[in-house]
Amino acid sequence: MSSEGIPCLWMRGGTSKGAYFLASDLPADPSARDALLLRIMGSPDPRQIDGIGGADPLASKVAVISPSTRDDADVDYLFLQVFVDQPLVSGKQGCGNILAGVGPAAIERGLIAAQDGITPVRIHMVNTGEVALAEVRTPNRRVTYEGDAAIDGVPGTQAPVRLLFQNIAGSMCGALLPTGNEADQIDGIACTLIDNGMPIVVMRADDFGLTGQESREALEADTPLKARIESIRLKAGPMMGLGDVTDSSVPKMTLVSAPSNGGAINTRSWIPHRVHASVGVFAAVSVATACLLKGSPAHGLAAIPANGRFLIEHPSGAVEVFLDVAPDGSVIGAGNIRTARKLFDGRVFS
Repeated sequence: MSSEGIPCLWMRGGTSKGAYFLASDLPADPSARDALLLRIMGSPDPRQIDGIGGADPLASKVAVISPSTRDDADVDYLFLQVFVDQPLVSGKQGCGNILAGVGPAAIERGLIAAQDGITPVRIHMVNTGEVALAEVRTPNRRVTYEGDAAIDGVPGTQAPVRLLFQNIAGSMCGALLPTGNEADQIDGIACTLIDNGMPIVVMRADDFGLTGQESREALEADTPLKARIESIRLKAGPMMGLGDVTDSSVPKMTLVSAPSNGGAINTRSWIPHRVHASVGVFAAVSVATACLLKGSPAHGLAAIPANGRFLIEHPSGAVEVFLDVAPDGSVIGAGNIRTARKLFDGRVFS
């Protein structure tokens, strides 16, 4: 297999980059598959110099797609996070940014027939079990990546990919609030343990003596801070029903502060040991949901929008998510606009 290469689409999805494979082109055995992906990405190595990974968690991701096993979906999408400097491949979480490229990739690979104009693609997110709807621009029955949609963290404009989610509460933890509390005390810090598409821990930046406006580089250089946050993460994992999370990429850790650029709230996120250059799509949905909880450390900091469209500020700008809120205040759906771009289509060698 390695001498002939493996068909691969390398795509940017949202603010991430990754390799998109058909499941049929990879080993069926998960151990053999993961070993192959580590070689392809060049892990473990901080530079990933001997692979196609980008030496950053945001550029060391994989989407495995196949015809759906469900009647209510068109394709199955398994997300795999390939660690950069550890020999680990994790499927314990989804990725809403890489999700943005799944619809276009499925059409490119012939799993879905393109319609003229917009092609809806129902995507079964294997990691969490939910189905997302992606709307892909397909003029003349071909995927286009050109358009006027802009997202912070990505230069220029591209065709928008509209993503719609339902029934994502408790995606991995079984409940929106796995402890039943809007806030829990861990190591003396008020934390909201929440899962609305992504398990995250929401904490106030000022509880750590921070403004929340610190740069990604400054936060990553703060060794005592990282140790405190990791201590909280390791205790939060079992509380959220995730078990021992020592070698897991969830929960994500999110510091929140008051918005400074017209958004709903400001964030700094760990994924889980590196600071995110922006914020993940599902993490942003979970943060927005936490803003609505009166007992959450996020609530008193947030500027709650009347129209349900939350701008979640992050180090490189802001991401917009929209929440469908029921009369009783519960969140029954969420959505987001992302973009994607095909970078190359060919064969990759291991």
